[in-house]
Amino acid sequence: MRRIDVPPLWLLGFAVLAWLQGSYLSLGLSLEGGLTDLLSGLLIGGGILLAVLAIVEFRRHRTTVIPHETPTAMVQSGIYKRSRNPIYLGDVLILAGLILRFDAVLSLVLVPVFVWVLERRFILPEEDRLRRTFRADFARYERKTRRWI
Repeated sequence: MRRIDVPPLWLLGFAVLAWLQGSYLSLGLSLEGGLTDLLSGLLIGGGILLAVLAIVEFRRHRTTVIPHETPTAMVQSGIYKRSRNPIYLGDVLILAGLILRFDAVLSLVLVPVFVWVLERRFILPEEDRLRRTFRADFARYERKTRRWI
């Protein structure tokens, strides 16, 4: 079960819900337009860029990117100087961009729900593992780097 309990699958599930809502239950609400298309592209592209930058840092430090595993190194460089969770932030940006792309206005409520799921299922347990594994290093990092942005 842990192998399939990963953020990309949660993102996919939320994206499918948004697509279904936009396709079958729009209730006449729309944000369609050039500005929305631009914003959608920027959000999706920015989210992908954040995730790639974060994964590159994990690879550089030769530690796991899999959320339920204990890391062998604590990454504090690159994009991790700005955010403790750039991959999750990227996932949230991607979801917001997809919601705009699907013109699924009612699904904008899924964004904070998705943030809540990421925090409860992944971020809090990961931070507990980091706290136990890296103690003082994580405490310093936690004080100087925000969880999201």
